Amino acid sequence: MASTSNSNSNSTGVSERIKSAATIMNSENQSLLAELRKSLIMMKEIGVDLERDNQSRMVKELENSVVELLSTYEKCSNFSSAIQSVGNIYEPQEELTDFEKLLDNEVAKVSENSSSNLQNHSIIRQFREAIWNVHHAGQPMPGEEQEDVVMTSTQCNLLNVTCPLSGKPVTELAEPVRSTECKHVYEKVAIMQYLKSKRSRAQCPVAACPKMLQPEKVISDPFLPIEIDELRKTSKHSVRIQDFTEVDAD
Repeated sequence: MASTSNSNSNSTGVSERIKSAATIMNSENQSLLAELRKSLIMMKEIGVDLERDNQSRMVKELENSVVELLSTYEKCSNFSSAIQSVGNIYEPQEELTDFEKLLDNEVAKVSENSSSNLQNHSIIRQFREAIWNVHHAGQPMPGEEQEDVVMTSTQCNLLNVTCPLSGKPVTELAEPVRSTECKHVYEKVAIMQYLKSKRSRAQCPVAACPKMLQPEKVISDPFLPIEIDELRKTSKHSVRIQDFTEVDAD
């Protein structure tokens, strides 16, 4: 019995160490991905400046470079997710584990669920919309109906732009945090008070979101400040789109 107990204990210890190592590697990769995201945003801003100067050829070349960098970003993101997945599923076996094969299998699984057509990726979409709006703000892009402008021109990578508890826009939050489960954003003080009142476990306060929250899974991830800053920069344009919609509705 003692031998079996020790064996189980050792297996659990190995699993926890692998999981911990995978979590650390995934966290380090998030910082790299955040830097890549910053570069993509910067390239969009450069593209807008070039379009203002009517440098169409350079804008097109820049768009091709954005697609190439986005491909690298997606591969890094898939690899990072695969590392975390390996940490979550790994269980010691009697045979030696082929970690290279295990990781390759997880990368393949993650890649299957990601967008294979980068031309339709939201980041490429936002790049093209930003360029189009330099000279054609409020007009539908080629091949689109007017309603599409309302649905896509205000698009951002944040799932919610207002804290469901404080009612403040996320661009005005003193300390924004995001759930690792559902990706919704909240004011830290407000969400922590909410969770405390629910004994540290409660359903996300965003309407119709079924995810359960826990304090340790509500964090400020590396992407959040970047995405909020991007929303802040585009909010003025978003207001113009909303005003146009209201006039059209009347």
